[in-house]
Amino acid sequence: MWRYLLYGGERLGIYFLETGAVSRGSKVIYDRANSAIATIQKGMIDWDRVFEGATWFHWTGITPAISQGAADVCLEAIHTANEKGLTVSCDLNYRKNLWKYGKTAGQVMPALVAGTDIILGNEEDAEKVLGISPTGVDVTAGHVEGAAYESVSKQIMERFPGCRKVITTLRGSVSANHNTWSGVLWDGEKLYEAPTYQITHIVDRVGGGDSFMGGLIYGLLTWPGDDQQALNFAVAASCLKHTVYGDFNQVTVDEVLKLMEGDASGRVTR
Repeated sequence: MWRYLLYGGERLGIYFLETGAVSRGSKVIYDRANSAIATIQKGMIDWDRVFEGATWFHWTGITPAISQGAADVCLEAIHTANEKGLTVSCDLNYRKNLWKYGKTAGQVMPALVAGTDIILGNEEDAEKVLGISPTGVDVTAGHVEGAAYESVSKQIMERFPGCRKVITTLRGSVSANHNTWSGVLWDGEKLYEAPTYQITHIVDRVGGGDSFMGGLIYGLLTWPGDDQQALNFAVAASCLKHTVYGDFNQVTVDEVLKLMEGDASGRVTR
């Protein structure tokens, strides 16, 4: 395993999180200067070798936000994945505190999104990255209507004809501790909407989007042709992530399926 690692830069990138509560939102400070990913350049990764036997490649908008080199490598990977016929997915993941190297998200991201089959984002991502926004949406109202994003999904597909699915996470912020959580998926013909969960006692919301995307990829691979089931799994998986400390999900598939079936009792398993 170690022989596949590529070393570079002076260190690994880190970030600091100040966890909010009630009416005080959480704050993130990124420290990526001279990190391995920030100093990466085109040609350093053998993508033919990386993609050997692969069927899916996922990238996140955080990577091209870090440096020009990282953006170039991300585009290099997408082009190679396209040539090999891999499914390419992305989370637009707009982070204003990362775009500091002289380029804006609007200048860099469209070229990467053009080679992407499945696009995930939220209301801020679509607006800040692609200049596309829904009308009449207020996330601070405590509930977000999924139907408002059908027009956004259509506009994204019109602009990027290679896109096959557009997924939007729907987070309504009642407070830092209480969010509503759902999602919609547009396949070019039909808008699928997942159940809405009331997450009333959030333990840690960081990583909620990543757990959604991980759940979605798992769902689309496990239930091909059943977008509703895949979407429901993604929303339930990321809902449970809010009960876990840290920025990654530790719940099992069985736990997710149990929540999807309506069991939110939280009873102890012995």
